[in-house]
Amino acid sequence: MESSCLNDNFSFIEDNLKRINENIAVAAHRSGRSADDITFMAVTKTVEPVMINHAIECGVKLIGENKVQEFLGKKQYLRLDDCEAHLIGHLQTNKVKQIVGQVSMIQSVDSLKLASEISKQSEKLGIVTDCLIEMNIGDQPTKTGAAQDSVEQLIYEAAKLPGIKIKGLMSIPPVCDDEKVLRCYFSKIHDIFIDIKSKKIDNTDMDILSMGMSSDYEEAILEGSTLVRIGSSVFGRRVY
Repeated sequence: MESSCLNDNFSFIEDNLKRINENIAVAAHRSGRSADDITFMAVTKTVEPVMINHAIECGVKLIGENKVQEFLGKKQYLRLDDCEAHLIGHLQTNKVKQIVGQVSMIQSVDSLKLASEISKQSEKLGIVTDCLIEMNIGDQPTKTGAAQDSVEQLIYEAAKLPGIKIKGLMSIPPVCDDEKVLRCYFSKIHDIFIDIKSKKIDNTDMDILSMGMSSDYEEAILEGSTLVRIGSSVFGRRVY
């Protein structure tokens, strides 16, 4: 990549990060919290390592990847000494062995079968893998995630497994152009999160509510999100 083009892309990322951090701070304040209460994840799907590393140099402390193979192919080129990496995309059980121990959290646990495999592979490595339970808040058949009426039971069962620690929930609401409807979805996710948290399930912290992406992270923060996953608003539109 030519130097002038690289510098333009770097400036683009810097400007975007500044704007996003300002927006997070404003939304957090409106929700009665501070910016420090919100974890900002830069989603790096299809993004080249040189761009990811620049974002890290600019202060990004957490990145999220959707696909196991893509992350493993990039990892050796990433400067992750001061930056965590999470898997946020759908995880097949036959890929668990490859990713356990490579990321600090798996945010997309949507079944006891998957949790059991993560447990098994974590035990083999002698580690504990932090996990979020993914909830399909709209009960959409085309989306991944546990049905909302089964999430609590899944947490109870998954929390019994060795080698994993349940840290909270992750959810993506249905695509919606109506802010009021969107915020209702986020509010409902938050209510479920708080209800489960109040039950103080063993081996479950319920400290993290991961909801909100590039198009709706401010609304998600207003409704209680503690972690927002932002990709295209940082790096630009994805190139597949």
